[in-house]
Amino acid sequence: MEIKILGPGCSKCKKTEEIVRQAVTEEGISADIEKVTDIMKIAGYGVFGTPAVVIDGEVKCVGKIPKIEDIKKWIKK
Repeated sequence: MEIKILGPGCSKCKKTEEIVRQAVTEEGISADIEKVTDIMKIAGYGVFGTPAVVIDGEVKCVGKIPKIEDIKKWIKK
């Protein structure tokens, strides 16, 4: 599983990364987590609000800090 957190590094982006890492750990899932800060790469996902979460190429959340319960639903297969 590949998870990307899109954002320039603001406090909301950092919090989103913390929550994603916590959810992955709690669910015992193996995932590559990457922080994407390059504005052009972020725009390449069609995302113009941050933070955003992309899981396996699919944008799941834009412009807000997701709830841990939502992340857990997204990462379960």
